[in-house]
Amino acid sequence: MSSGRLAEFNRKTKETDIKIKINLDGSGKSSISTGIPFMDHMLELFSKHGFFDLNVKAKGDIEVDYHHTMEDLGLAIGEAIAKALGDKAGIRRYGSCLLPMDEALAQVALDLSGRPYLVYDVIPPAPMIKDMDSALFHEFFQALAVKSGMNLHIQLQKGEEVHHAFEAIFKALAKALDQAVKIDPRVKGVLSTKGTL
Repeated sequence: MSSGRLAEFNRKTKETDIKIKINLDGSGKSSISTGIPFMDHMLELFSKHGFFDLNVKAKGDIEVDYHHTMEDLGLAIGEAIAKALGDKAGIRRYGSCLLPMDEALAQVALDLSGRPYLVYDVIPPAPMIKDMDSALFHEFFQALAVKSGMNLHIQLQKGEEVHHAFEAIFKALAKALDQAVKIDPRVKGVLSTKGTL
């Protein structure tokens, strides 16, 4: 990975073994292997559209189901983002994006406040994506918000095809996070009257 705000994070439990590398100042290069093909696709989109260099290698008990892997991916990626942000000096802090994907329309707004909170206004258009329970994305985003210290609002405004719906969500997340982590030369220290994030 090239120079930038880099972080690595490894999470190993009896259920999963996950290794994350992220560069917030990357060019959108990725190497993703989670054992869940649709999640690989979503994380590749996230990397590409946020201009984050992202390496993810995960082994989980997917023979049981995808729940542990999905939740632990959120935890590990959230930890890596927080680590890469460091003290958050100079960042814009907030980001938002309204993004279309064919008939689907998703809106994501976030604040890297250090006060994690998830508002998840998403009714998946279908309960399954191939062999994956689409409800598991709530677990992923909840874990991501908690470990990154992110106030995260996700709204699926329209969507008839479940693939398009989550593609719109992940692209909107990427664009919103890209805005929020950008360094703004006008920001001295952190963008908070409290003096800390």
